[in-house]
Amino acid sequence: MNGNAHQREGNSIELYKNKLKTSIKGTLVLIVGSILILISMGLSIAYGAADIKFGTVWEAVAHFNPELTSHQIIQEIRMPRAISAVLVGALLAVSGAVMQGLTRNPLASPSIMGVTDGAAFALVITLAFFPSATMLGLTFSSFIGAGLGVILVFTIGAFSKGGLTPVKLALAGVAVGSMLSAFSSAIALHTQVAKDMSFWYAGGLTTTTWGSVKILLIAGGFGLLLALYISRSITILSLGEEVSRGLGQNTFLVKLLGVIVVLILTGAAVSVAGAIGFIGLVIPHITRFMIGSDYRWIIPISAVMGGLLLVLADIAARMVNAPFETPVGAITAIIGVPFFLYLARGERRGL
Repeated sequence: MNGNAHQREGNSIELYKNKLKTSIKGTLVLIVGSILILISMGLSIAYGAADIKFGTVWEAVAHFNPELTSHQIIQEIRMPRAISAVLVGALLAVSGAVMQGLTRNPLASPSIMGVTDGAAFALVITLAFFPSATMLGLTFSSFIGAGLGVILVFTIGAFSKGGLTPVKLALAGVAVGSMLSAFSSAIALHTQVAKDMSFWYAGGLTTTTWGSVKILLIAGGFGLLLALYISRSITILSLGEEVSRGLGQNTFLVKLLGVIVVLILTGAAVSVAGAIGFIGLVIPHITRFMIGSDYRWIIPISAVMGGLLLVLADIAARMVNAPFETPVGAITAIIGVPFFLYLARGERRGL
């Protein structure tokens, strides 16, 4: 009995040490990541077709003078763009993390599972048949389209022989995404809104405004809070449904809330920045490698890392072919496609 008691005490101490180590590491990553985001945002605001000094950026933020052209460029164009980049990257990264945790699928992400293409499809329908739709209307249609993509992917995957394996689910997502993208292109060409939709296909932040920032803050804020609320449940669910049920967890409710999170976050991001891919695939894997499998840390750190990646990608998009801009979706694809191929070859990280 004494031996068992000592063993339990030793296990408790070891568990406490691991939790403390994770907490310290997670806090450091959040602090360093936040500092890097601020620095990157400063670079994003200063760099462009007309380079602006950092001193001018600070003056425009602290002492805005509407009579100065540089201040107007900073306040009305570059600040909304930099803030939107952080928010869109954060929303896509968290959406991917939640999808991977719910499905235990290392290949899950909004861009691969048909969610992004579903949102873009709904945007085409809205622009083609409701041209006077507001930004709020476009965002709402994105939510519906994202839901359509999820339903189609899981319906097709459910009928596959052998069940929903990660690769089959990814293949169903690619097939559904390609189908919705083809329908979107056909409708856009027929209704002559292809030019308007070219932005969403490529993915970019050139048209972001303070209105875009408000949409991202409201929808994204609610989605992120909900994701944090179910983060502990996702950690348990990622261990397997039998384990989750054994611990008394309502797996259906957790999955339902998780799907709602994905739809809100992806819908808001796509309505503002278009089809930017692979952030939701790459960032959660990097985060788990750094911090472990506790989603109470994975979700906030993924948000920070995703925001940082997209800000840096947006800066790179302006530098590759200056003074012209490369679609930021192309930059993230350069990073994401090799990563996806590596995972598809059979690498299986603990989720």
